[in-house]
Amino acid sequence: MEDHTPEALILARKLRGEMTLPEVLLWRLLKGKPMGLKFRKQHPIENFVLDFYCVQKGIAIEVDGIAHDMGNRPERDASRDAKLRALGIEVIRVPAADVLRDVENAADAIGRLCTDRPPPSALRAATSPNGGGFTGAHL
Repeated sequence: MEDHTPEALILARKLRGEMTLPEVLLWRLLKGKPMGLKFRKQHPIENFVLDFYCVQKGIAIEVDGIAHDMGNRPERDASRDAKLRALGIEVIRVPAADVLRDVENAADAIGRLCTDRPPPSALRAATSPNGGGFTGAHL
């Protein structure tokens, strides 16, 4: 069963070859399965492409450059995060500047946040009969 659109898969494959410097630096650490967590890079979900995705925990990691602070990007990001939450995916946004400043600290913080969170199925059961979960996080 596919959980992504054909367009998202094409875009994900393209983006894997065009990762930004902060994404490349972070991937070097995340691909080593920190704290036993497996991450995927440029992972397609429905019509979205997630910078990094921890399937075990249902957590997306988005590395945000300065463009995410401009124009309507904050509103677009909030809308995207809400749509992903509706799919059971929590989003953690990491400023690209933080990754460039100290990639090891950023990767460690991501690992700790992912380790501290229960898997998506536990979130639905623990929050309400109708599901739910976290409302978003930032490093």
